[in-house]
Amino acid sequence: MKYFPYTIAGDETMTRVPETAADLDEFRRWVERQARAGEMVGADTETTGLDTFSPTYRLRTAQFGDARDAWVVQTEVSDRNAEAARWAFDALPRLVFHNATFDMLVLDRHLGVPLATLSPKVTDSKIIAHLFDSRPRHEGGYGLRLKELCARDVDPSAPDTQEDLTAVFRSIGETKATGWRKIDINHPTYLQYAGLDAILVSRWLPVGEARLRKVGVRQALVDFEHRVMYVCALMERRGMLVDHEYVRGLVDRLDEEAQLHAGRAAKYGITSVNAPKQVAEALVGMGETLTERTDSGALKVDKSVLLDLADLDQQWQPRGTRKPNPLADAVLHSKRAGKWRTSYALPMRDGLDVDGRIHPKINSLQARTARMSISGPPFQQLPSGDWTIRRALLADPGHRIFSVDYSAVEMRVLAALADEKTMKRAISEGRDLHDFTAELIWGPDFTKAHRKMGKGVGFGKVYGGGATTLSRQTGAPLDEVKAAVAAYDRVYPGIKRYSNKVQREARGYGFVVVTPTGRRVPLDRDRVYAATNYAVQSTARDVLCQALLNMHDRGLTEYLLLPIHDECLGSAPADVADDVAREVGEAMKMDFFGVPLDTDPEVGGRSWGSLYMKGPDGKYDHDLRAREDEWYARMALAA
Repeated sequence: MKYFPYTIAGDETMTRVPETAADLDEFRRWVERQARAGEMVGADTETTGLDTFSPTYRLRTAQFGDARDAWVVQTEVSDRNAEAARWAFDALPRLVFHNATFDMLVLDRHLGVPLATLSPKVTDSKIIAHLFDSRPRHEGGYGLRLKELCARDVDPSAPDTQEDLTAVFRSIGETKATGWRKIDINHPTYLQYAGLDAILVSRWLPVGEARLRKVGVRQALVDFEHRVMYVCALMERRGMLVDHEYVRGLVDRLDEEAQLHAGRAAKYGITSVNAPKQVAEALVGMGETLTERTDSGALKVDKSVLLDLADLDQQWQPRGTRKPNPLADAVLHSKRAGKWRTSYALPMRDGLDVDGRIHPKINSLQARTARMSISGPPFQQLPSGDWTIRRALLADPGHRIFSVDYSAVEMRVLAALADEKTMKRAISEGRDLHDFTAELIWGPDFTKAHRKMGKGVGFGKVYGGGATTLSRQTGAPLDEVKAAVAAYDRVYPGIKRYSNKVQREARGYGFVVVTPTGRRVPLDRDRVYAATNYAVQSTARDVLCQALLNMHDRGLTEYLLLPIHDECLGSAPADVADDVAREVGEAMKMDFFGVPLDTDPEVGGRSWGSLYMKGPDGKYDHDLRAREDEWYARMALAA
């Protein structure tokens, strides 16, 4: 047996690493004592990295601990060790992990501990931390990382596993990315801190749970988040097939497009489209007026500024409000192609499992408002109407992709929360809400520009955008935008009253928005106006998560692939795809404070991209090839 003592908050702790059969017997006796007592046991894993589904991925150790003792079982060393760890996970009735989805999927895939049996007895301390204060430390939050939490609540000198191990990695000539795979499994620092994480999470959890009780967060919300975590883990485990041939070509085509548009930018003296100072100076030299500045004082030429100069809206469609600046257009397109290549095409080419599937990480509780995020690749950031990346993702053979999303869910949630009678009436009558708004403000002869303006004002209420932002996005003069905002407040007075109310209540709660589910969303003191935005986005997120649980209860999870904003993507056998999509739509529908949340199921072909490839007849182009030719046509035109 290897022993590693360590003092935490004045207490002597001990990490043990079994080496012999007798050592493992001692470990088993410890597990049995914990199980009989029904104790919460801290748990963790050490692996070769973050790419859980890679063909070369390995689970190296499994850790178990209470407030004073930890055990590090080197599963990589022998089958005997692996079996002991597997038995322990089965025997222990209560486990706490920090960021549990990662460890549960590792154990499911690499140790044979089924996700379905492990999840019901797992508490995720990161969920507890998020429900108390959802902000990361650098945004003024209490902290979400285990080290931050323990330094505050357990011991100010609590060791930082990541930082200390990174120093070890450097000493053996490895990086933070490669060190997990290459470090000697018997390295004392590696084993010491593997055990300490299990001890630390055991010590912090009671503190975190007590803090939730003190601020009034209900156990029902804690349970809700753990159920959502499990359903998202099932989707992550399933993954999606990738069209290898298409992706290989996509990598090259995106590189060509990035270089093509970089060449256009070079005509204006730009040696790198990623050099903001060069771009800003060139634009000013072309006669453009740049007024916004970064925190460091430099002229701002971010995406929103460039879209305005290129006369493009947020969906990259022409606005028709000014002469497009060719440099802004070139920089935008070159940077987008480069980003798509790096963020999407390369991971889909190189990050597959043995079955040719990619497994995006679904972070079920991520943003300040609790909205989900997807990483590796970040599919939630894809443009809403573009098929280029989506074309690479396929349903299983003989299946078809379907998508079910809510109809204007944020606006409906806003109408419900604000109890805005006029807007609720329009929704109940089945009116197009943006047409209805434009008619109220500008009369029955409203134009497309009016509709776009009214829609923008409404979404500004949801997403917190002000008149200046909307002016830039639409190209409309600022005074017209301000007039539209004032008119919007007149026709929908309930929304303004609600906004004032939620801001007032947030101040009373110590700059915290409390949503209908009891979620606490912290506000920055200088951005109290964001209270409405936070309330709506957080509530809309919880609506989608409740829909996921509804679908799971109906046995539909096996068909789900990804939750994306207000949409659920899935696939089903071709002969039942329409029926499954309809059933998913029914599971997602609900009445929210008297406002119907309706859904819009769509069934495409085998590729996710097929949902975005409609022909002249309005039907989906299932063979896809004709639409892919558009790529080459755009390239030729740009050249």
